[in-house]
Amino acid sequence: MTRILLLETSAATLSVALAEDGKVVAERVCTEPRMQSSLTAPLVKEVMDEAGIGFDALDAVCVSKGPGSYTGLRVGVSTAKGIAFGSDIPLIAIDTPDILVSSVMEISPRASLGRDDSPLFIVPMIDARRMEVYTAVYNAAGERLTPIEAMVVEAGSYDEYLAKGKVLFIGDGALKCKDVITSANAEFREAAALASAMAPLAFKAFNERRFEDVAYFEPFYLKDFVATVSKKNLF
Repeated sequence: MTRILLLETSAATLSVALAEDGKVVAERVCTEPRMQSSLTAPLVKEVMDEAGIGFDALDAVCVSKGPGSYTGLRVGVSTAKGIAFGSDIPLIAIDTPDILVSSVMEISPRASLGRDDSPLFIVPMIDARRMEVYTAVYNAAGERLTPIEAMVVEAGSYDEYLAKGKVLFIGDGALKCKDVITSANAEFREAAALASAMAPLAFKAFNERRFEDVAYFEPFYLKDFVATVSKKNLF
């Protein structure tokens, strides 16, 4: 049996899960924003306690790689690296857009995505700022067709795909694009990247031995972190 601890900390929703052979056996989800710093470790403990195992029973730990929240990614990766190093187990990292698409594949199995009314393409959108999103294009089988990139969404951004059939836009950055992407073939669905959706991806990566270097692994920020100065009067 392969046990993998799963951490998803890249966006507003925080989630932790434990999977055995690719199936989730324990899960915790927090939808309150910006709780990664204070709740990631407690949720890990709750999941492990529910499963009744210690870290020595884990075969690997998997974390969302990004892009996403700078702070959230730092917390998740630091926690995962600490567990991997302390327990001497492999570290696995999954791109956050892949996790979003995996969540859709769980809801709409591949067999059903072949219907006439099902999307030909899936586009995860992670909110960046203004009309910018972190995104990529996937086919109905969940296979990535384009590199992950930061894109400013404009009218015509996805015309190439919308001309071929229905495109499903998902994620916390999708809804803000409804006024710009007005094609009848565009469908929008709010969705969060969850640790539970990482389970099959992590299990596959484990079997293929796609492990990260625990000492040198860094999150996939995609863009440099920009610090802002508070406009509040502090004195």
